Amino acid sequence: METISAFRSSFSSLSQNWVARSASTRPDPQRVGSKPMLSSAWIQQRPSVSRIQSGNRKIGTIMKRKGTAIRASMQQPSDSGNSAAAPIAPLELESPTGQFLSQILVSHPHLIPAAVEQQLEQLQTERDSDNIEKEDPSASGTELVLYRRIAEVKANERKKALEEILYALVVQKFMDANVSLLPTITTPSSPDNPARVDTWPTQEDDKLEGLHSPEAYEMIQNHLSLILGNRHLDSVTQIGKLRVGQVYAASVMYGYFLRRIDQRFQLEKTMKVLPQGIDDEMDSDIQETRPNGVPHPEEASFSSGGGFSGIKPSRLRSYVMSFDGETLQRYATIRSKEAIGIIERHTEALFGRPDIVITPQGTSDSSSKDEEIKISFGGLKRLVLEAVTFGSFLWDVESYVDSRYHFVAN
Repeated sequence: METISAFRSSFSSLSQNWVARSASTRPDPQRVGSKPMLSSAWIQQRPSVSRIQSGNRKIGTIMKRKGTAIRASMQQPSDSGNSAAAPIAPLELESPTGQFLSQILVSHPHLIPAAVEQQLEQLQTERDSDNIEKEDPSASGTELVLYRRIAEVKANERKKALEEILYALVVQKFMDANVSLLPTITTPSSPDNPARVDTWPTQEDDKLEGLHSPEAYEMIQNHLSLILGNRHLDSVTQIGKLRVGQVYAASVMYGYFLRRIDQRFQLEKTMKVLPQGIDDEMDSDIQETRPNGVPHPEEASFSSGGGFSGIKPSRLRSYVMSFDGETLQRYATIRSKEAIGIIERHTEALFGRPDIVITPQGTSDSSSKDEEIKISFGGLKRLVLEAVTFGSFLWDVESYVDSRYHFVAN
């Protein structure tokens, strides 16, 4: 089916990028540039923000001596003041913009939209300034090479700042929904007998389900069926952490695709211009078919031995089936490099970097050192629901930011 092949192509690209990130060491984050993140006038208009700057709130930071980098840990203040504070999100933001937004998320999350607006205005100003410098005809030779290198460094700075703006906005949407992001999946103490990692509460599943339209949730249920089969949620399985991470990343992409499709579907439904026959197709048997026997990218991870009942009919699925191949491929593609980067970094923060082994043939093999973890299928469901919601939120915030600071390629 074209839906599967389009999604599988996009997922394979992202999965390979995430695994490949572990083959090289990420450089220490460096602060480049001396412009203030927020204007003094903006801070004076918001006394609560100036209190953050003056240190009235305790903000957890991790000092990294190598490279003299400072990372904001995005930790919630502890009620007792003695116990370790729980992190709001697994990814620690590294850029100056990201560190500042981390502080706002901890103590004044309602100010995130205003802080983001200010950051985007500054990024736009810097980008406009760089574009003017590029057009300067006076530079030549060595100076021209130097200017281009400086412009490249600044562009990479802006890209990382933009990634972390997107991440902060996604985290804020989870906070607004009163849903906690899952913490980092820690390495088991005993490889031979790993402890269960899904110690998180499961009562938030209903909250996550309620964040999607009824039609979109039908598709999410199908997605869960492909991954979990008919297994009981209380049963426990032992599986490689890398495989779980790949399914998580694929589910983020699925949520991104689903929100994009659902927005168009809801608009056409409101305008009463849905393609004819959408409801009629639901009455027919539309079991999942795959060209050349290629499995769904998520089904391959967990479906063996667990049973699979097929895809249930849904209006949104019938709507997707009405698309031609080119349209479907476009909707199944992540639009920006920044969104891809934040999916990779968030997945890595949750599951760690996979160990890469170079085979004698010169190829990379990450499966041989895949750490085993023990997790219930209820815990897997929680992971997938969070990942799909993360992808949906990522689509929302990417569209919001692009409307104010254009970065998504046409």
